[in-house]
Amino acid sequence: MILLGIDTGGTFTDFILYKDGSLVTHKVLSTPKAPERAILQGIKELQLDTTNLMIVHGSTVATNALLEGKGVTTAYIANFGLGDVLSIGRQTRRELYNLQPEKQPPPVAKKYCLETGGRLSATAEVIEPLTQSQLDTLVLQIKALVPDAVAINLLFSYLDDEAEKRIAEIIPDSIFVSRSSEVLAEYKEYERGIATWLNSYVGPLVQDYLKRLQQALPQATIAVMQSAGGTIAAKLAGKQAVHMLLSGPAGGLAAAKFMGDITSQPRLLTFDMGGTSTDVAMIDGELQLTSEGQIAGYPVAIPMVDMHTIGAGGGSIASIDIGGLLQVGPESAGADPGPACYGNGGKTATVTDANFLLGRLRVDAFLGGNMKLDLDAARQAVKPIADKLELSLEDAAAGIISIANEHMAQALRVMSVQRGIDPQELSLVSFGGAGGLHVCALADALTMTQAMVPRYAGVLSALGMLVAPRARQLSQTYNYLLNKLSNEEIEQRFSLLYQQGLAALKEEGVEEKNIVAVYSLDCRYFGQSYFLNVKWENIKSVADEFQKLHARRYGHQLELEVELVNLRLSLKSKTEEIKLPLMDKNKVRQEDMLFAKIVGIEKEVPIFNRDNLFSGEKIVGPALITETVSTTYLAPGWLCEVDKSACLLLTKVKEA
Repeated sequence: MILLGIDTGGTFTDFILYKDGSLVTHKVLSTPKAPERAILQGIKELQLDTTNLMIVHGSTVATNALLEGKGVTTAYIANFGLGDVLSIGRQTRRELYNLQPEKQPPPVAKKYCLETGGRLSATAEVIEPLTQSQLDTLVLQIKALVPDAVAINLLFSYLDDEAEKRIAEIIPDSIFVSRSSEVLAEYKEYERGIATWLNSYVGPLVQDYLKRLQQALPQATIAVMQSAGGTIAAKLAGKQAVHMLLSGPAGGLAAAKFMGDITSQPRLLTFDMGGTSTDVAMIDGELQLTSEGQIAGYPVAIPMVDMHTIGAGGGSIASIDIGGLLQVGPESAGADPGPACYGNGGKTATVTDANFLLGRLRVDAFLGGNMKLDLDAARQAVKPIADKLELSLEDAAAGIISIANEHMAQALRVMSVQRGIDPQELSLVSFGGAGGLHVCALADALTMTQAMVPRYAGVLSALGMLVAPRARQLSQTYNYLLNKLSNEEIEQRFSLLYQQGLAALKEEGVEEKNIVAVYSLDCRYFGQSYFLNVKWENIKSVADEFQKLHARRYGHQLELEVELVNLRLSLKSKTEEIKLPLMDKNKVRQEDMLFAKIVGIEKEVPIFNRDNLFSGEKIVGPALITETVSTTYLAPGWLCEVDKSACLLLTKVKEA
């Protein structure tokens, strides 16, 4: 079977094709209003026969709908007296000291918040039964509101989901339905309710998109990346749309881990710089997951890769604020019109335009020469900025780059320094179309001495789609003091979760012998609000490891009992092994050396075509390393060594 990984970004849609042991990369401009158009265009340009084609792709449909507030009309069903839980939230303010904050609209308008019976206690006792007359009332209310989707969130439904199931059965088949006991079987009715609402809010849009894609490619097998770094069959993904909110970025981390394993670098600090945003994360042997993520200001309690995202990308727009200061981002030029130098009508200065003016992008090498950059357009875009700051075009461009770098460096500090981790102990890994242009500057900003630009860095998220496993992340609240439980009780609970996940993976054709299970517990000191995740072996090992982890994370331990909050189970299937073609060693260079003038560098710098490098080759900065899908700027004071898998391993050296 031919494998095709696709990452749909805000500016470009990236492709990576694996066939007969070889890899082919490709890029096309994204089509945000109909993402499948860019996918079909890329498949056509790659001249692929879809008969034996397996497509795994990251989709931004769910993310964009949430960020833009363009989800479907959704009704929210709760117990009597709890219809306003999503509106009240946690009563936290975005700006703590603002006495007149801007009022935010509630997730669900009041008229779409419905209330009914079926209330349980914390021990699963029925406090208020769900009656037939209440169900009949709901039928009439739904008929009058005509919503596109319904989210059902009853108290303690994760202990007994019968009432939620009865409500779901009376909803017409034409309406998308999410049950909180199915979406997130955990305590905290607000977080569970938000996750359930999000699933319904974007679910129909995801389903429609995947249906269009499947209809356009009826012979292909299609899977979708989920936020936790595993894939799911497209036919099942729509019902679990909330798990796709970090679909693309999760692919990048899956590939970064893959590259870290190849180069024996398990501890990585990653930044994925695309056209619209930069995603920053840490990998410590395995992908780091969190159930405390946030997107568009909403808590997303489903497991997802732990990352920090900022509005700094190649398309980030530079402007002068009311105080006369230079600002970069978070607004982006996107794919249409894109940066001014793309020649598609863009008029505003962007980070890409600045890199172009500084000589770090080559007019004849962008996208392998298939896309000609417009130098005059870039100059015209940056000129108003330069004039207002009374700077030359080059100095203004350098200022744009410096500010963008500082935004990204601060994001990297959030994921390392602010968590008590010394960045010097990690290797900085850059990917995304724009990452290689900034990797040395960011490593310098964090005083890091090791960095890596992986092979296929410009389309690394697409590669991640191919190396990621079929997976399910399951959880269940089981709130007891650890010393009141037995190993057998916890094993029994895990067994129920395992059977649930096994059935889901078998539906995708995964055999049980190919499934790897990882068991863990969310624990906390009795009385705490937040928890730490600890790998499960037995009760004693969990209690001991929790104490050590708490001391490592917070600097102290407490003489309090340890409480179990949630059980977590990760199920992953073994994937087809992707073997990267190895590079030639010490081959003879056939090309004539080219040179370029880079602003700020006295002498012209050499230009290397990455495809013509050989294993073991060393390059001393400054230099440019170009390839079809990205460019790497090797700054002064950095040494690049090419390893056998074609990764660029960068080391900080003392300048002569």
